[in-house]
Amino acid sequence: MSAVDKNEVNEAFEILLEEIEAVANALNEEGAQAFRAGDYNKAKSAIEEATRLAEFREKVKGLQKEWGGLFASEPRARKEKGRRRSRARLPRGLRTPEDAFRRPLLETLVELGGSAPIGEVLSRVEQKMKDVLNEYDREPLPSDPRAVRWRNTAQWCRNTLVREGLMKGDSPYGIWEISEQGYKWLTKEENQ
Repeated sequence: MSAVDKNEVNEAFEILLEEIEAVANALNEEGAQAFRAGDYNKAKSAIEEATRLAEFREKVKGLQKEWGGLFASEPRARKEKGRRRSRARLPRGLRTPEDAFRRPLLETLVELGGSAPIGEVLSRVEQKMKDVLNEYDREPLPSDPRAVRWRNTAQWCRNTLVREGLMKGDSPYGIWEISEQGYKWLTKEENQ
């Protein structure tokens, strides 16, 4: 299978993940509006749907990871080179993949002493990724014109890192925090 074919499948996963996230964001907004209106049954229903959708999204992420693992025997340098080229070739309308935020998020948290407010973390991540983020990443989400796409993707990445144990899930509201496992992962990545 050619590198182009593999990249196209990975791009398809990214499109699917973005669509799932758009539906999840709409459900979150619907639940928040129902809660504000006092319609707690509707809010509960939206939460349950969003929970099922988040579980489905994790299955898709797992399949994407499995897809990437099928070609793990290829030399690492070639894969990275191909990934960079495919980013430049991405058809308009595709965002920077969630996995591109992993290392910048964790590095930023280390630089900030292990934890920091979300806004401060995202500001630094934006600076780290200024050459990676594309025009599409900087656009507002169709489901929420107040939310910028790359920030939404970074927040989904944070959720994934929490599930993987690389970030703490029990941090105070509005604070992101790296875990011991996250420090170890980052050290291992830097030594490769």
